[in-house]
Formats: sequence, structure tokens, C-alpha cells
Amino acid sequence: MTKQRILAIGLDGYEASLGDRLMAAGELPHLDALRRRSARYLLRHGAGTRTGLAWEHASTGLSPASGRASSVAFDTETYEVWHVGTSLAPFPAHLSARTVVFDPPYFDITRAPSVRGIVNWGAHDPGVARGSRPGGLLNDLLSTFGEYPARKAMYDVVWSSPERTRAMGDRLIEATKVRTRAARWLLAERCPDWDLGFVVAGELHSAIENLWHGIDRDHPLHGMPSAPDAERGLRAIFRATDALVGELAAAFPDAALVVFAMNGMGPNRSDVASMLLLSELLHRSDFGRSLLRVPKRWSRAPAGLPVPEAEVPWSQAVMTHVRQWPEPLDSARRLAAKVLPERVKRLLRSAEAKACRTPEGLLKLPLGWMPIDLYRPYWPASRSFALPSFYDGRVRINLSRRERSGRVPVSEYEATCDEIEGLIRACRDTRTGAPVVDHVERFRGRDPLALGPMDCDLVVVWGDAALGFDHPDLGRIGPVPYRRPGGHTGPHGMAYLAADGLDAGDFGVRDSYDVVPTLFRLLGESVPDHLSGRSLV
Repeated sequence: MTKQRILAIGLDGYEASLGDRLMAAGELPHLDALRRRSARYLLRHGAGTRTGLAWEHASTGLSPASGRASSVAFDTETYEVWHVGTSLAPFPAHLSARTVVFDPPYFDITRAPSVRGIVNWGAHDPGVARGSRPGGLLNDLLSTFGEYPARKAMYDVVWSSPERTRAMGDRLIEATKVRTRAARWLLAERCPDWDLGFVVAGELHSAIENLWHGIDRDHPLHGMPSAPDAERGLRAIFRATDALVGELAAAFPDAALVVFAMNGMGPNRSDVASMLLLSELLHRSDFGRSLLRVPKRWSRAPAGLPVPEAEVPWSQAVMTHVRQWPEPLDSARRLAAKVLPERVKRLLRSAEAKACRTPEGLLKLPLGWMPIDLYRPYWPASRSFALPSFYDGRVRINLSRRERSGRVPVSEYEATCDEIEGLIRACRDTRTGAPVVDHVERFRGRDPLALGPMDCDLVVVWGDAALGFDHPDLGRIGPVPYRRPGGHTGPHGMAYLAADGLDAGDFGVRDSYDVVPTLFRLLGESVPDHLSGRSLV
């Protein structure tokens, strides 16, 4: 390959099958034209999708095997959990090519001294603190284009309200338009002397997670009043993203184009089960009592689909029905009071943790908004507990000699894992009667005492979007309202490569980790040995 100037555009949240449908309908003319002249690949991200770190993989060129297994870190001393940003150097740190970036998530620009650009302006799950190089560039962007227009909407849960659904769509459309102008300003006016321009657009991430029920005729929420507005909004955000690709391609006609999405999207199958139901199941098994109290309006909801109050945030609506420490003190709290130091008990009683940075500069975000956090004070007295998760269920055994207050002897580790797996597999979906589990991943053969702070003992991959569990001995848990209608369940991402020397056509399925080595090859540089994947060309 001859050395070329490269414009790489990451489409965070792009679902290839839906994009193909919209191209066939004539709604995405720029992407369709690019597709026709590109070498085309479907990308498999595999289990890497479920780590929630797709854009760390894209920004660093490292797979979970070379990076980390989760964005959630657990402290074995304090039983504290945090959503932790990246500690890895981005891949352009190993390039001699002049690189300018705009808003790639998990791109720690401080670890790539030669890279210019802006991070965490409007990235979905940015994974890094806001910043720029040169330092005044971010202020120039804000004075020219303002704050990210959809910041208040990007994590909202809107399906219960047509009005809020419309508002989310409008904000994300506007955000995509502003992102387009800002990216062009950065690459054409402020930092025009680049060999690699790397831009990521994340509006589709927020859109599909919240509006998927509008486009998916088989989704349980497709009959909700908000579904027509969700479909209109999602289609319009796709069109705005198409316009972003078209405008940037036209602005830099000399650049080869690499347009890609690391993973696919689809219906959400994990939120309620991973963020609440699994915790309640394990708690009932350990303590013989419930924290979750389901209101009658949820348990009697038509078709087993509870609807929260339209203006109440999902976390608040659900956490209201999870009891705090009961009085008088039960045995779990007494035990916790004995084994935990006073500074830790103060932390556990803290009403709201704040975002902060570690001494190493890593971004730490609190997870107190998840209902699972209300079970955390019981963890030191539990045999097992569910860690916060945005995807699969993640179970940690409270293991002696590993966790500070571990209750399970190492000699009983495998038997306890077997017991927990059997407990979860026995559950049925309250709405469909189907098993709630697709499969459980175990890590046999490794030393459980060596488990890292971002690892777990069992990974539970859910079969469908269970809103409630029925267990033969522990009874019914839920139902609880949906959180996000959409999730990261699509089988494939995609990559379109339009560059000199490449033939157009479909070239099959490759790994998502192959995108970054491809950029090195197109730039005429050697691929570092430590990167995951291999070049597509």
C-alpha cells in the first residue's frame, strides 16, 4: 500500500442491518455512495462487546486480552465499586503520522504527546476527563460551538413518554449537526496539517439505546405510545449521521476514508436483570428475605410490562421500591459493623459519591444510580453478590483470603460457583416462562485468589429481556420496568474502506480489532507487535 492521508470516522452505535435497510430506502445517500466504492467488511467483536469497552479497544488497538475485562472496578478492602476510565495509551502514541482527534471515547490524549485534538466534548461514555491539546483548543471550541447540545438527553430513559422521546430525538439531531461543523472546523481550520484525522460520532449510541423500540416491530415496547416518535427520531438521527459522513468526506477529498463501527446494536437483554434482579436473587438466597418490594401496579401490569411514571427517572422509580437497612439491625448489618473499619462504614452511608480521579489520573465515576448499589452494604456478610454491570450479569464470590470479609473458604470455591450457577439457571422469565439464562461463563483452571479488581467469578449471559424472575424456591422477583429498550446485541459492526489500491466489494467477516492495524498499514507504517488484530489490507 502507498502512504495516504486518512480520515477515520467512528460511528458509535451504528447498527449495520438497520443502516442497510435505510440505504435501500434511499435515506442514507452518502453512506450508500461510500459503501458502493469501498472494500466492505462486517466486524465481529465477540465477547469484547460485553465488556462495554468497544471504544477503548478502538482508541488503544487492544483487545480485552491485552487490556481489561470490564470498566467496573471492585475494591476487595472496602467493597467499593467505581466505573473507571482508561489507563492505556492510545494507538497514535505509536504513530509517526501527524494525528488530530475529535471526541473519540477512551482516548487519553495525555498519554499521546504528539496528538492534537479534543476529547470528552460530547462522547457517549467518554472514559477520560475533558481535555485538549493544545490546552486552549477546548475553550476555542466551546466559544465557537458551545457545550454539547444533547448532554442532558444522552443518558435519559424516555420510552414511557412520547414528549420526552421527541425531545431526545430533536436534541440528538441538533448535536449531530453541531458535531459535523465542529469536526470540520477542527480539521480544516485549527489543525489542518494532519495525516490521520480521527473523528467519532456517538449520537446513534444514545439513540438506539433509547429509541430502538420504535424501529423493532418485535420489541415488547413497540406498542407503547412513544414508538412512532422513537422511529421518526431514530431515522432522522441516522440521516444526520449520514450527512456528517458526507460533509466530512467532501471537505477532505484527498483523504482515504475509513468509516467503521466496532459492534452492532439491537434489543436490550440485560439492564433489569443485571442491575437489579440478580442482586435480589442472591440476597434472598443468602439472607432469606427480600429488599425489593414490587408495587401492585407493576405486578399487575398488562402483558407483564410495568410502566414507570413518565417524569420520574428510571433509577429513582426502581430504587424507591428497594428497602434500605431494615430496623432493628439484622444479622448482616451487625456483621458488617464488626468487620468494616469506621471510615468504610462512613463511605457506605454516604448518600452520593462524586466523580473524581485516582492518583494516577484515571477518571472514576460513581455507580450509586444503579439499584444494585442498595445491596452493597450487605456484600461483606454475603456469600456472593452481583457487581454493577451495563451488560451481562457479573457475580463475585465473597472469598476468604481474597475479599476482606470473605465468607467462602477457598476449598469450597468451585462448589459455591456450581451452587450459584444452579440458582440462576433455575429462574424463569415472569413474562414468557422461558429460562432467563442463555449461558454462564466460568473460568475454571485459574487461581481464584488471583482474580483482578475488574474481574468476576461468573458471567451470566441473559437469554432475553427478563423483567422478572420466577424461582421455584425463592418465589417471584419483579417485574420491574424496562430501562433501555436498545443495547449492544447486534452480531456485527462494519468497516468501509475507500482508499487508493483497494477494490470495492464485500470481503467477509473480520475482527473489530483489525481496524487499528489497518490504519497503520494505510499510513505506510509498521504495525506494533503489541496491538491486537491484523490489518484488513
